[in-house]
Amino acid sequence: MNIYVSNLGFGVQNEELEKLFTPYGEVSSVNVIIDKVTNRSRGFGFVDMPNATAAENAIKELNGVSMEGRTIKVNEAKPREDRSKSSGRNFY
Repeated sequence: MNIYVSNLGFGVQNEELEKLFTPYGEVSSVNVIIDKVTNRSRGFGFVDMPNATAAENAIKELNGVSMEGRTIKVNEAKPREDRSKSSGRNFY
């Protein structure tokens, strides 16, 4: 299950996020999103856990937890929207 984690501190790295989730089960990947210009965290990331039960437990237990002085939000990640769809605006 892919998990979305938001409101992360700008100093949070992949390793710290993995360490937070590991007690709840196997973590197959962690990706803190980095801003290309500043090379700092954008304040959110994704954690992938192969076991759905462990992932649901991690979401329940970690949502609202304080990390680096910030209250993180943890939810199941939603599929990415297709950006090629027209927004209803046409520019000529």
